[in-house]
Amino acid sequence: MPHGSLSRRGLLRAGSGMGLAALGLGLGAAPASAAVPVSKRFDLTQPSYDLFRGKTLRDDTVQQSFAFDNVNRRLFLAQRRNGTAETAGDLCITQLDFAGNQLGYMYLTGFGHGVAFGAQGVGTSTYLWTEVDANGNGYGGRLARFRFTNGVTLTNTSSALTKFKPVAAATEHTCAIDPVHNRLVVRYHLNGAKHIALYGLTAAANGDFSSPLADFAQPTLGSRSSTFQGYTAYGSYLYLLTGTSYEANGNVVDSEITSVNLNTGAISQGPVLTNAGSTLTFREPEGLAVYQTADGESRLFLGFASGAAGDRRSNLFYKNVLV
Repeated sequence: MPHGSLSRRGLLRAGSGMGLAALGLGLGAAPASAAVPVSKRFDLTQPSYDLFRGKTLRDDTVQQSFAFDNVNRRLFLAQRRNGTAETAGDLCITQLDFAGNQLGYMYLTGFGHGVAFGAQGVGTSTYLWTEVDANGNGYGGRLARFRFTNGVTLTNTSSALTKFKPVAAATEHTCAIDPVHNRLVVRYHLNGAKHIALYGLTAAANGDFSSPLADFAQPTLGSRSSTFQGYTAYGSYLYLLTGTSYEANGNVVDSEITSVNLNTGAISQGPVLTNAGSTLTFREPEGLAVYQTADGESRLFLGFASGAAGDRRSNLFYKNVLV
């Protein structure tokens, strides 16, 4: 697909939004000092810009998250499969081009909720990293890595999956990828709380989770809403999204982004209210992801679902100012 649509020249109209670590047990211990090389961070107070609005996915449910394969310039979005219960963990993955046109899909049975996932380019193939083995609440207990294959349905017992459990005692795992710095960020549930761990992506793909670069309890989020809607990482910073739909909050913008220093586990900026896509109908925040354009501009993408029940739409915006 063309690189220019996500290049600096392709910028569209402005949006309305201005451990026991050595053992890999992930018990929420503070990360070692400066284990993650220091990077710039996205300024969350800067404007957001449109990639696209109002695009349809394979199924008509609310999008949950999205991910970029930065090697092959591909975009994938996750949603609950039509006609299935939220607790079943059945997902639909849609591939779109950067104009929002559908290119392909997969169905995943018994995987999870879809709060976040990753896309890893390997040669001309894309390998997806998702949660898998949904529990009674519809959240995955492990991670799975598998090649995206258009039109295929995979069950959670498929031999096409490579499964991982980064934190042995954790009951839930999700993940996202920092494609610029080649790292896997994992959010896991342990002892009644959410934690964050960061790993080198190559080591993780080889099943090595023994030396996390960071491992800490997720800080308290959200001055307006505590509803968690997605996360990603860029360099030495984690980004977290909270908020609810207009339908749930009485047409109030309550979507907020927070950045967290991966070397300290402390909040660096936020929560910052984002008005990106404020004129959308329904407007529920759904997902964060990082992408770097062909000409080197790093972007923090924010996702929102819009539209009426039975006709939900996908909307993506981005911030591009690093400080």
